[in-house]
Amino acid sequence: MNKLIINIAQALLLARWKQTLIAAAGVTFSIAMFIALLSFMTGLNDLLDALVLNRTPHIRLYNDIKPTQNQPINNLPIYNNTYNFISSIKSSNSRQAIYNSTTIFETLKKDDRVLTVIPKLITPVFFNDVVVDIPGVVNGINVAQEIAYFHFEDYMIAGTSVDIENKANTIIIGDGLAQKLLLTIGDRLLLSAVTGDQFSLRIVGIFKIGIPALDKTQSYASIPTVQKIMGKPNNYITDIQIKLKNIKLATPIAKEYANLFNVDAEDIATVNAQFQTGSSVRTIISYAVGLVLLVVAGFGIFNILNMMIFEKMESIAILKAIGFSGRDVQSIFLTIAISIGVVGGAAGLLVGLGLSAILDVVPFTTSSAPTIKTYPIHYDFLFYGIGAVFSLITTFFAGWFPAQKASKVDPVVIIRGK
Repeated sequence: MNKLIINIAQALLLARWKQTLIAAAGVTFSIAMFIALLSFMTGLNDLLDALVLNRTPHIRLYNDIKPTQNQPINNLPIYNNTYNFISSIKSSNSRQAIYNSTTIFETLKKDDRVLTVIPKLITPVFFNDVVVDIPGVVNGINVAQEIAYFHFEDYMIAGTSVDIENKANTIIIGDGLAQKLLLTIGDRLLLSAVTGDQFSLRIVGIFKIGIPALDKTQSYASIPTVQKIMGKPNNYITDIQIKLKNIKLATPIAKEYANLFNVDAEDIATVNAQFQTGSSVRTIISYAVGLVLLVVAGFGIFNILNMMIFEKMESIAILKAIGFSGRDVQSIFLTIAISIGVVGGAAGLLVGLGLSAILDVVPFTTSSAPTIKTYPIHYDFLFYGIGAVFSLITTFFAGWFPAQKASKVDPVVIIRGK
């Protein structure tokens, strides 16, 4: 493309600078909204995903309560060729402890796919409030690992989580339970175990997950404290939580561990399938809305170039009469369209970055994530790359058809008509 074609395109742009400015503003607005929308929606998805991922192991090993698949009647030879219908089957697994947990831990730690292995103990209890017993759950945890791999400290709104390890007979309760029982740091909480024994634990922390059903029933204590409540030995574990180096391998590895250790296994993808579907749908909607904005801006450029060609028929005819080919005329109008796309797109990227930065400091509070203080924004170079590429593609095609029309103008017909 020679310099003369660029100069002619520049002259045509400046001759209708108001329309040019409007077209560029349309591209700028589209790109800016595309960037801001994707940055916000991706940040929101990351926040919601974190609420699940931060508190959910990639794989959970446990013993589920379920009836045995092989009933005694099926072992009798006389019933081998019959269908046996059995009702009121009782659970075959009255013990929820994981057998040989020490061996399982050692085996998992040697697996290169495993990032960490975290023990956990879960027991139902009743929180005693004078005349009312409130059902709940006490989770026995290793605080250091919970903080490192499950961000437990992020959900603390009062007290310090490590105190349950450093101080005997202590507990951390949910904000909902604290409000219901009018308890605070330093108060005593009376609870009853399933064995009927009562225990008095001092409250050293209050957490808030943001899900009322959990904040009113869940509580946390050290593993030795929960083993004491249950009256179990120090090797008694009901759950093994596994974090993998690659979360995408959770499903097949969970099945492998279930067969290897003869336990039940849950993987994060299966447990949170519905939640992950919602995140995918929100992302698709964000991209769809952003691309629609770009297409709408393209139609604006298309209309402006069409009007420019209609008004500049004489100029086009003169250019072709003095020796410019149809390809040259086409190049002129494509240059105009791409110039609008480049200028508008660059401005849109800057405005989009500015809008994202503004949203990033706007106060935002949510009960589900006490540590979040501003709107979640995700800065990703990919968004800016996609916006830039699509602005050029959209403006190119918006200018292509009018340029084709201009290249086919017959100068003889135009001049004769005048």
